[in-house]
Amino acid sequence: MVSGEPSVELGLYSFAEVTPDPVTGAKITTQERIRRLLEEIELADRVGLDVFGLGEHHREEFAVSAPAVVLAAAAARTKRIRLTSAVSVLSSDDPVRVFQDFATLDLISGGRAEIMAGRGSFIESFPLFGYDLNDYDSLFDEKLQLLLEIRDNERVTWRGRHRPSLTGQSVLPRPVQDPLPLWVAVGGHPESVERAGRLGLPLALAIIGGEPRRFVPLFDLYRRTARRAGHEPALLPTSINSHGFIAKDSSEAAEDTFAAYAYVMGRIGKERGWPPLTREQFEASRGPLGANLIGDPAEVTAKILYEHELFGFQRFLMQMTVGTLPHEKVLRSIELFGTVVAPAVRAEIARRQAAGQPA
Repeated sequence: MVSGEPSVELGLYSFAEVTPDPVTGAKITTQERIRRLLEEIELADRVGLDVFGLGEHHREEFAVSAPAVVLAAAAARTKRIRLTSAVSVLSSDDPVRVFQDFATLDLISGGRAEIMAGRGSFIESFPLFGYDLNDYDSLFDEKLQLLLEIRDNERVTWRGRHRPSLTGQSVLPRPVQDPLPLWVAVGGHPESVERAGRLGLPLALAIIGGEPRRFVPLFDLYRRTARRAGHEPALLPTSINSHGFIAKDSSEAAEDTFAAYAYVMGRIGKERGWPPLTREQFEASRGPLGANLIGDPAEVTAKILYEHELFGFQRFLMQMTVGTLPHEKVLRSIELFGTVVAPAVRAEIARRQAAGQPA
């Protein structure tokens, strides 16, 4: 978080899905999906949300393979919302190019760009760009170190295993923000959490299944590791990223999302050996202790506040479009998030902080 931002940031992230409509079976074009996505980002900015993130994917279900390009288009159409990748698959990318892309985005947006770096939840980018999956961990570790070196120094001298050396070249342009915000996104691996803590980088944890309270030990591990490495944990922002959707009525929210959600999770599940999602499992996941924030504004507000008590995060991001949903309903969900849920969450957290209550 940057100076002047609220004590808790609330926002959205998207993978810009182009999956079939669960009712009609029709698919919109990639061009249309990106058009709708830019409308979603514009609306998020207009209703006062703080952050919008775009994931990088290289498969047919998703429209965005180059988040910085789409975010640059969004930057020209927005005024205050922060714009981040969610995530940049750093392992199969070039840190020099990642920095240049997001430094350029930062210049276009007037200092609103961020990088959320991760190893990625899919593997298509590795053969696409000529990388060996056997180097999965070492690629990310080395490239993250190089990205940090570039962020801190215009001229870079560096040597590693997976990329040609740098011998004092300038990496330009430089961003408005110094340093350019860089988060590490993790999906629950303790080693990834510890890496972020050692480096003193903000941590974004994706919780898309199970009970959120089961992930509290990972935040504890992150803060212990940061402290041992000489970083002050209280100064390191953290984020929870989860699936969600908001409608005026709770049952309406469930009916709007279940078919699309089950389609996407089922398709991914076939690749990973998961059983199909049942309606009972879906309903449990959106219950008071589940991972999904799918319901009416009061339910979603209560769940964000519950997770804030668990984690003490500085940011919460919601992925609303897990599968193709009617565009007008997505826009209404964003509007409810910005105009009803976000003000209620911010007010209650501010009240608790003023009263000296624990996060």
